[in-house]
Amino acid sequence: QVQLVESGGGSAESGDSLRLSCAVFGILNDFYAVAWFRQAPGKGREGVACIDSQGEKRYADSLKGRFAISQENGKARVYLQMNSLKPDDTGVYYCATDPWVAGIKCLGANGYGHWGRGTQVTVSS
Repeated sequence: QVQLVESGGGSAESGDSLRLSCAVFGILNDFYAVAWFRQAPGKGREGVACIDSQGEKRYADSLKGRFAISQENGKARVYLQMNSLKPDDTGVYYCATDPWVAGIKCLGANGYGHWGRGTQVTVSS
């Protein structure tokens, strides 16, 4: 059974950094993509960053240069390093996984059937 557990959220001030962690359990091979999404209050779920089934990393255009995704032990643990945080980064951050998600679909929520419960990030000005 595939399970994902996010951690590392919390409160921060503008300009701070946070690192989120996603522990992924139950994936059987390296062909699973793992992605980070976020949802701000009153808004839809937005793709933030992902490592697709072929190991390629992709980012939302607006976040390139500030956020970085990395992996450890295959994709058993996936991190999201968030730098120069802004109040607009506030939201619940989720990680998700599914096999054979590649290319631009990597940042689309529809491609994923397994989700964590999310971790709250709150950035104050």
